[in-house]
Amino acid sequence: MSKNVFQKIIDRQIPAAIVYEDDLVLAFRDSNAQAPVHVLIIPKKEIPRLSEAQAEDHKLMGHLLLKSAGVAAQLGLDKTGYRLVINNGPDAGESVPHLHCHILGGRKMSWPPG
Repeated sequence: MSKNVFQKIIDRQIPAAIVYEDDLVLAFRDSNAQAPVHVLIIPKKEIPRLSEAQAEDHKLMGHLLLKSAGVAAQLGLDKTGYRLVINNGPDAGESVPHLHCHILGGRKMSWPPG
């Protein structure tokens, strides 16, 4: 089975502008930015999408959210606000089948999104 682009980034097979990494997650700048600051944070464990996370992933899921907030603060987004987005499935805009959070900021966001 071939690796998706996020697994290739984790494995350092393709380059990425990494802004944070620990044993469980990796955060890097989105190459198709939708805001002045657009970072993706992904678990290193391959989970295709949020709806496929299992009970044993609960600590990882909490870590992913807490580190998302930490990365947003590291980037200075905690001062004015940011949006955290998780797409689940093609109708939501999911383009890579590997769970990831979009950290978007650096501009005023509108509502409703999409």
